Amino acid sequence: MAKSVKKSGAAPKAAAAKSPKPEQKKTVASTSSTNGNGSSIPHDQVAQLAHRFWNERGRVHGHHEEDWYRAEQELLHRAS
Repeated sequence: MAKSVKKSGAAPKAAAAKSPKPEQKKTVASTSSTNGNGSSIPHDQVAQLAHRFWNERGRVHGHHEEDWYRAEQELLHRAS
């Protein structure tokens, strides 16, 4: 049986051309909504209420911006 001989020092061209980049972690910025009085509402609270509005509307897609705005307005009103 013949032996396979691997040549040392010869790297595949694709691997030699591109050096691996360190992984970049994606971070989610913590945001909040504010009104003119300085009251702020955490992002996750707005998201939860907007999701509730979406459920109440029958989970119909295409109105996420309306749900988000409505949730912001309701929470900011409650905070003032």
